[in-house]
Amino acid sequence: MIFQAMPRLVFLTVLTLTGLALPGVSVSSPSSLPDSEEYIFQELLQPDSVITLTLQEAVMEALEHNLDIQVSRQTRDVRLTDIVFQHAQFDPTVQLGGRYDRTVIPLNRPIFGFGGVTLGADPDTFDQNETNFNLGLQQKLLTGGSYDLTFDTNRNSVAGSTSFLFNPSYTSNLAFTLTQPLLRNFGPSINNIQITLAQNAADVEQLTLLNQILSVIAQVEQAYWELVFARENLKVVRATLQAAEELLASNRAKVKAGVMADVEALQAQAGVANQIEQILLAQKTVLDQEDQLRLLLSNSELKLTQTTPLVPLDPPIQHLQETPLKENLEVAFEHRPDILQAKKNIETSTVNTRFAKNQLLPDLSFQGSLGLSGLGKNAGDNWDRVGSTDFYNMGGGLVLSYPIGNRSAQSQYQRRVLETQQSQVSLLRVRQQIILDVKEAIRQVQTSFKRTRTNQTARQLSERQLKAEQERLNLGLSTTRLVLEFQRDLRIARGRELRAILDYNQSLSRLRLVTASTFDHYHIEVQ
Repeated sequence: MIFQAMPRLVFLTVLTLTGLALPGVSVSSPSSLPDSEEYIFQELLQPDSVITLTLQEAVMEALEHNLDIQVSRQTRDVRLTDIVFQHAQFDPTVQLGGRYDRTVIPLNRPIFGFGGVTLGADPDTFDQNETNFNLGLQQKLLTGGSYDLTFDTNRNSVAGSTSFLFNPSYTSNLAFTLTQPLLRNFGPSINNIQITLAQNAADVEQLTLLNQILSVIAQVEQAYWELVFARENLKVVRATLQAAEELLASNRAKVKAGVMADVEALQAQAGVANQIEQILLAQKTVLDQEDQLRLLLSNSELKLTQTTPLVPLDPPIQHLQETPLKENLEVAFEHRPDILQAKKNIETSTVNTRFAKNQLLPDLSFQGSLGLSGLGKNAGDNWDRVGSTDFYNMGGGLVLSYPIGNRSAQSQYQRRVLETQQSQVSLLRVRQQIILDVKEAIRQVQTSFKRTRTNQTARQLSERQLKAEQERLNLGLSTTRLVLEFQRDLRIARGRELRAILDYNQSLSRLRLVTASTFDHYHIEVQ
């Protein structure tokens, strides 16, 4: 009676320690066990449906919804606005104005000799009304110069008798002023520099975006294969549990037949309880990996709270893929975002150096102006005289300035030269790092593939050892403890084989990352 009660007591203790005896978690009985012994593990999660997902689908969903990619894309878009800002400095500016003034002041003398004021009398009054409208256009030119085109018209009237030819009178002036550097800051190549720098900065952010996309895709691939491993490892643990249950059923039959001691059945039952714990841990790993993959694929908190299982559909690759070093290095040198960024930095430094060299020149500028004037008793006469070009003004000249010593420009030029040299050295360092990354990734691929073959052999040997030990147990030449140990060894061997296969697939992902060949692999084009 004591030995009959022990199995139930041991199992209930295991249930309590492992957390299986929790509210909402039921326990069922397998057909191989007596109905009185209910301790088979049931799934903690009983979903009504699952979400199937290929690796290609996972990658595409991450590209659409991943938050890291969205942040990097927005940063790139911010840089694009800087290009428009720099172009805007060459946009023309229009200015329109109007003004009315009236002036009534006392005079201490006759107005131009016609005031009629005598000594000691009250002062005469000067009453003037003036209305003015003006229109202007200003623009900075790509040549480095700027122009200012203005037109203003004015109506002026003075109350009383005056010596003016026209009262009221209308006057207009059309003026054009041009300032053009001839040495320093001359030419489109110099004045386009800020636009070029803004474009380069946007290109660098675009490459940063590409690098972020490559990183996210690699993370998705790693998470996808980790989920595959977790689910397959759960199958391995369940198979081990089934083998332990079969051993327990066999031992109980032998105990009942009187050909085996009760302790052997107790050891088998303890083995079943140990495998239940392994299933709990394996199932938790599956749920954790599902959440990690959801985090990469979604930007919604609601989706992160979902518990619908994710089922990967793609099987892992198990055949050796060729990884020639020369070809992979050529691809990496052509497509790696970091080497393209290093080249872009050299271009930026070269542009800055060219500008700094230009600033060493003296500042020699041409300044010229041309104007037309008109006057009339009405607006029509006034504009006709402006159009006749009879009344004009013109002029021009050169202005030269140069700071003595010019140390500021000299120091900036030397700094830009050093920055260019530094950028060139950085490019060499990036190329060296790419070589190391590619070589390491290729070695990892080759090593992981060899591990799959080695662990496959180890798993096959563990299967043979377990089978031989089970036969010895049936003949009474072994013990349940040894069989359980061989079952555990087989579970570990299967797990290692599976780990090696998934490590091989992850190493292929790593190689695509360091060579930036991911886009070609998934046929993705980033615009």
